[in-house]
Amino acid sequence: MIGEKVGAKLLTKAGSLVQLAKYPASTIQILGAEKALFRAMNSGGNTPKYGLLYGSPFIGKAQPKDRGKISRYLANKCALACRLDQYLVKPTAAFGDRMRLQVEDRLKFLASGEATAKNHDVMKEVLDELKSENLYISPEDNAAGKTVTGKKRKAKEVSDDETEEEKPKKKKKSKKDKKDKKKKKKSKKSKKE
Repeated sequence: MIGEKVGAKLLTKAGSLVQLAKYPASTIQILGAEKALFRAMNSGGNTPKYGLLYGSPFIGKAQPKDRGKISRYLANKCALACRLDQYLVKPTAAFGDRMRLQVEDRLKFLASGEATAKNHDVMKEVLDELKSENLYISPEDNAAGKTVTGKKRKAKEVSDDETEEEKPKKKKKSKKDKKDKKKKKKSKKSKKE
């Protein structure tokens, strides 16, 4: 979505895809501009609008006055794309391609004022396409044990005597029990002396 070089730089800066997926969009937006951020915070100046994302072709296409807005929008889409790449059962490029089109539409919107589609509607279209191609597992299907091909996984059998309700619960020690235990230890030590 943002290009191979910029994506690789973001992954390197974050450490891994797992770490990058945990970052909020605001952190992804200024990733690589930490010095400028802390300098601005200390001096009370303006914080940076973009870090490594500045290398993205979308920011280069934007008007100078709109670069901050596109940077924020692009960071939002990057955060979503990272989470999808990390946590999808069957990774696909369909979401990233559609998000790329959304960013291009946003550039047109900022330049001319053309209305853009809502993110909810666009993602629903992608999910519907993936469902029709049997490439998407809904959370309900996943809980039921269905796989990508529609076959059911072997259900883990739990014996009747090991159900959740019948498992013995560990008893937490209260503060009073702990204090009593300490007193007993002290009394034993004093008796030995």
